[in-house]
Amino acid sequence: MNTRLLGQTGLRVSILGLGAGQIGDDQLSDADAGRLLNTALDLGITLIDTARSYGRSEERIGAALRHRRGEFVLSTKVGYGVPGVPDWTSECVRRGIDDALRRLQTDVIDVAHLHSCPADVLLQSGVLDALEEAKSAGKVRAVAYSGENDDLVASILSGRVEVIQLSVNLCDQRGARFMVPAAAAAGIGVIGKRPTANAPWRFRARPEREDEAIYWERWQALGLREEMDPQELALRFSAFVPGAASCITGTAREAHLRRNCAIVERGALPEELRAKVHAAFSAVGARWLGVI
Repeated sequence: MNTRLLGQTGLRVSILGLGAGQIGDDQLSDADAGRLLNTALDLGITLIDTARSYGRSEERIGAALRHRRGEFVLSTKVGYGVPGVPDWTSECVRRGIDDALRRLQTDVIDVAHLHSCPADVLLQSGVLDALEEAKSAGKVRAVAYSGENDDLVASILSGRVEVIQLSVNLCDQRGARFMVPAAAAAGIGVIGKRPTANAPWRFRARPEREDEAIYWERWQALGLREEMDPQELALRFSAFVPGAASCITGTAREAHLRRNCAIVERGALPEELRAKVHAAFSAVGARWLGVI
């Protein structure tokens, strides 16, 4: 699989990464999770993105891939969820990094994100200081922020993050049009999440979960259902947004993983179709904000 540089971090990532949310689900056995993770590396995926909130994901990645640690870029998220420590404090970041290192069975986290930290907290609470200290100590390679809209803008303008992660997909093009070019111009690496917009074409009627419902409504409004198989349309759009290094998609099934890899290997959408995707969004979605 083709790879790209992740901004100015010196890290190189595959154009398709693995979002490891489903890896932490207890409905997936340890053995199946391990097989899926190793299959991802065998297929040429070199970016795995997880978080402390993804169930047993970090623990399973550590157990399954510690012997292959040099083969992939490891991304996780810190700053929240540490028992007995207030969220979005420097102590929470420090403890979160140490916890993640232990669970992931590694000496270094390649990309450590502050996930949806509000802008005022991001700039005033010391969380960036804590991440930078962890980088100086060799525990982290790149300081990163994951989020959307004004909070994401604040992280870019801070001049202190080296990587950002945001929603980049057919139904969420605002980031691709404005945030990604701004980040790339500043030398910031970009990871696109939700490249298939939670696959809204799976649902015949509006789903109940809020983020799925928003994307379902947007998908209906765009009117792109007849253009191409929607999974292929979505991935070939998202994986080739100019300025984005990689897009991460999650799955619990090896067959889906193999199919996604095959899709991105077909390359970017034909220019005429890409222009039609942009025009559809301009017509109905220009004011849509990024989905948190």
